[in-house]
Amino acid sequence: MAAATYEGHSSKRLKTDQDRGFNNNNYFSHSNSRYAGMPREHEERLNHVLLLTVINPAYPITCEVIHQICSPNGKVLRIVIFKKNGIQAMVEFDSIESAKRAKSVLNGCDIYSGCCTLRVEYAKPVRLNVYKNDLESFDYTNPGLAGKLPVTDDPYSHHDAYNAGTRHPAPPYMPDSYLPPGDAYRDGRPGVLGSIPNSGYPGQTPLIQGTPVTQQGGPQQGAVLMVYGLNHQIMNCDRLFNLLCQYGNVVRIKFLKSKEGCAMVQMGDSISVERSISSLNKVSFFGHEMQLGFSKQAFLNDVKQPFELPDGTPSFKDFMGNRNNRFTNPESALKNRISQPAEVLHFFNAPYGITEQDIMNIFEEHCSNNKPNSIKFFQSKTERSSSGLIQFETVSNAIEALVICNHVSIPNPNGKFPFVFKLCFSLAAARF
Repeated sequence: MAAATYEGHSSKRLKTDQDRGFNNNNYFSHSNSRYAGMPREHEERLNHVLLLTVINPAYPITCEVIHQICSPNGKVLRIVIFKKNGIQAMVEFDSIESAKRAKSVLNGCDIYSGCCTLRVEYAKPVRLNVYKNDLESFDYTNPGLAGKLPVTDDPYSHHDAYNAGTRHPAPPYMPDSYLPPGDAYRDGRPGVLGSIPNSGYPGQTPLIQGTPVTQQGGPQQGAVLMVYGLNHQIMNCDRLFNLLCQYGNVVRIKFLKSKEGCAMVQMGDSISVERSISSLNKVSFFGHEMQLGFSKQAFLNDVKQPFELPDGTPSFKDFMGNRNNRFTNPESALKNRISQPAEVLHFFNAPYGITEQDIMNIFEEHCSNNKPNSIKFFQSKTERSSSGLIQFETVSNAIEALVICNHVSIPNPNGKFPFVFKLCFSLAAARF
């Protein structure tokens, strides 16, 4: 079992701890991370509810993940995840003994190798209140407490945050395409809680001593993408997300201060990186040619104080769990029709009854110098939403329109919540 490392002189740290009367053996945690927690049970009030803080959360943390790492130590009754101060979760066990055992086992461990380090403490509440079962809260004593899932007849709609004007909770599944290459649960390696079972979705490959390998045994590229040649005055994290989400889930985006017009993007898996490079490398828009390549980094760390881009937005943004990601599970991923950039865009999730002039007004408002040439509507099967095709003068014009107008809000005339207007490149470009 590897000892936790700390900043500063180790002997001085141990001496200070001895002076406080602590048992030094307690400081050898499971993780190699310097953030690993140090248990001090005598300073805390015993409770059957634990507070888990996830440090360096490189991958999504859901109730399913927390349940799978906690349940071997005792019966889990309820879980609530909140993100006010980073990512934290409260877990209610059936007894203090179960919670105490879980705390002893989990404190200082990495959920995934080298990241998602756990700091575990006794929580103050004695009972958790769960109002719905979804990704971020779950009552295992009342599994029927599930919220409604979005309903749509649009083949491009993927659990939209706003669909036909009605807000719905996220569906209760683990986003497989986000799963990192799988460590096996309690696989014998110290500090790795290991692995959440997966469905074999593309991009999920086993880790061998921290190195992703394919089934044939060869090395596999990581999931971080390098982006060069962006127009620094126009592009930001949201606009880059609007483009890259066509090819896979976007986890984090970081613009580099040292190199203008350069960004790093962590995608959900290596397949998404490959799709992005093959589809977008050397495309031109906003007067610049964008170049894409693989990064040697495995993931992007959080940036606590990002610098400001020229438009005043932050240079770093976390899109993990963003509902505009379109590959959140294998079923939704199969509905995405991957297309090279084209002068024709497919639009969907627009209000039913929207007119051609309404769509023209969207582009007039957000990118006045880039108006569509023509618009074609699809016949709608229901009265929930509208979809169709929009043709631009050139491929570059279409890319610029998508980058700026993808995911803009459109007022809903028949409901409280707006529609989220969605765009993607169309395979029907040659037949428009």
